[in-house]
Amino acid sequence: MFPGSEKFVSRPIDPAVLRATIPSKLKLHEVDQQAIDDLDPLTYEVVRHRLWSVTDEMGETLKRMSGSPIVTDANDFDFTLNDEIGQAVQVGLYNTMLVGAIDLALSWTLLHRAENPGIEEGDMFLCNDPWIGGGLHQNDVLIFQPVFHEGRLFGWTNAICHQPDLGGSAIGSAPIGNVDVFAEALPTPPIKIVRNGEIQQDVLDAWVRRSRVPLIVGLDLRAKVGANNIGRTRLLEVVEQYGADVVKAVMKRMLGDAESRLRQKLRELPEGTWSATGYQDQAFLGDRGTHKTVVTMTNRDGHLVFDFTGTDPQVGIINCTYGGCRGGIMLALLPMLAGDIPWSAGGLMRCFDIVTPEGTLNNARFPAAVNRAPLGSAWMIGNLVAQCLSLMLDRNFEMRKNLQASCCGTFNVALIAGVDERNDTAVPFLNAVMDSVAGGYGARADRDGISTGGNFCIPMGRVPDVEITELLYPLLVLWRREEIDSGGPGRQRGGASSGVAMTPYGTSLPANILLSSSGKATAQSPGLAGGYPGNLGYDVVVQGADVLTRMANGQVPGTLADLQGTQHVTQCHEEGTLAPGDVLYLNCQGGGGYGDPLHRDPAAVLRDVEAGIVSLRAADEIYGVVLAHGSGVDREATDLRRVALRVERRRGSSANGLTNHKADVVGGVPIDDNLTAVTVFEEHRIACRHCGEIISDGAGRLHVSELSAQSTAAGPSVRVDPNVFIDAPVHFLQFTCPDCSTALYTTICPKDARPTVSGFQVAPRHATALWE
Repeated sequence: MFPGSEKFVSRPIDPAVLRATIPSKLKLHEVDQQAIDDLDPLTYEVVRHRLWSVTDEMGETLKRMSGSPIVTDANDFDFTLNDEIGQAVQVGLYNTMLVGAIDLALSWTLLHRAENPGIEEGDMFLCNDPWIGGGLHQNDVLIFQPVFHEGRLFGWTNAICHQPDLGGSAIGSAPIGNVDVFAEALPTPPIKIVRNGEIQQDVLDAWVRRSRVPLIVGLDLRAKVGANNIGRTRLLEVVEQYGADVVKAVMKRMLGDAESRLRQKLRELPEGTWSATGYQDQAFLGDRGTHKTVVTMTNRDGHLVFDFTGTDPQVGIINCTYGGCRGGIMLALLPMLAGDIPWSAGGLMRCFDIVTPEGTLNNARFPAAVNRAPLGSAWMIGNLVAQCLSLMLDRNFEMRKNLQASCCGTFNVALIAGVDERNDTAVPFLNAVMDSVAGGYGARADRDGISTGGNFCIPMGRVPDVEITELLYPLLVLWRREEIDSGGPGRQRGGASSGVAMTPYGTSLPANILLSSSGKATAQSPGLAGGYPGNLGYDVVVQGADVLTRMANGQVPGTLADLQGTQHVTQCHEEGTLAPGDVLYLNCQGGGGYGDPLHRDPAAVLRDVEAGIVSLRAADEIYGVVLAHGSGVDREATDLRRVALRVERRRGSSANGLTNHKADVVGGVPIDDNLTAVTVFEEHRIACRHCGEIISDGAGRLHVSELSAQSTAAGPSVRVDPNVFIDAPVHFLQFTCPDCSTALYTTICPKDARPTVSGFQVAPRHATALWE
């Protein structure tokens, strides 16, 4: 760490310690426990919903005032209402990753700005320093304001959104080389942007001057100021109607209720430890490595611990700070554990601790590059935490409905910058392509994932209208659709993802493009309980396609195969140009599947084929479903085909089982779709729910058959050899029941990886275990 930079680091602080540390000149509005206890239920519910409406109106104000499609169309923003010491009382249903970092910026401000320049009525602060908090990288810009009542700090309102560009060495503030933070947008600690109700023009000028799109950045800043003004006005109206002490007591009870309800839910779930490991391909332009993130989650007495020990050191541009790590956890925790709990995030975050060594991918030291933080390591953390939570939920009959396989792997960053010549005067443009919002949701235990359902982190996410894209930028969208075979196969199929193709239109000059993604060599949207991962990422630039000439002749391309020219499969991180007539094609990732695809209802496979979501090849090779021409499913042939596929699995696997030992699984305790816990001769063992085969030894290790094959064994969702992207050998890995060959775990990963199966360690290859 650079000497002096340690000041600009924020961590959660115990509320009592924070109160004692805040300079005494700043008076806080507080209530005691008696005021909270005295609240009657009706008043509590009425005021709680009024506070909800305050944040909801803030969000609508921000969307109406913003001129950026990132906000107006894709909903990549959020807002929270916080108490006097910064605890998040109410959050919006937009980019939920951001709520894991906002309170860090507020507590830092209380400690470092109360004396100088002061925290006063009519102030607002701006922050985009990811080590302090607020956002996950510098393009997440937070505007927040203190709200006073009778001279005491009552609470805070804030609004945050992603900015398309804030300077740095590359368009979109997204350099993709092996750089540090000094090549990116400048991290700005909290500065006073509004004083006594007026925007400070000198600060505003300094802020927008750094951007390649200053008009949009300036408009978004004013939109966030407007949202905060609305928030302050509406909050004080509630205070005026019900009294400050009543409103504050409601805020405190909201925090306490969220905490107590989540703790109760955790106590009803099984205690134990679960782990997951994920890999990101390429950390920067020219890199050919894979980079590992590990999380071990423990549930004990209503409290979670997320331990990231074993994660690789920080490298390239994919790192995130502590706030990003916390945001990744909230990405999964909010929808999976708190779907029926009001999102008072400050109370929910009391229910978990984080163990994360500094200097790693998920807790990077300054001056690490972090421009891909939300879509790199923070997103990976969300995927891995979702896996651990799902493994825990799957063991509870009532709560397993909330489990979900990983959603859409990651987000494909695509930035296009050039000159718009559609009007009399040529003007520069910069488009952050947001179509990857239409990723596939992961499958659940009882239903398929939602196709093009969005990103897990933005419950209210939207994909931009094609017409808006073509209105704002000199681009023509050739097609956008759900891509076949992109959803992870399983008993319940993962949601299909989108593909989009576009070409310059309205400019005679080549545009610059910058691409940044992951999951092209290894799976980043794994399935559960044997379900296959969603498709690997696949992006292509077609040079010399001469699309406009062909369209003038009435030939409208609908697939890559329809295009002439040279097709270039892009790396995870790549820069280039897109000339008129060239085509950029992006295919983001689908959701993971749940359960063995050989257990899927053949009629559901037929429906998927008819809907264009599953190909005939996948129906045959992965699902084992034979479709009779014109007469639906051939049931007899399907049964035979599935038997043949199980034989193929067994023939290609290395056996590592405790063979010929069966258990009565009727009274067993289900672990997931395939495994159950049984008691045999007073010993706890794990058995296959389908055939009763006992597959665990006395040490709790699973003895399973192991299939290793080329990644293309995952089916047509894998279009490119992984060695195009990375040097490490990659394989299709499947663990199966030694007897009935049911798939217990399926992924595409580095060959040296040893993943767990439903939280259990797998015995080493060729291990022997005596039956006791």
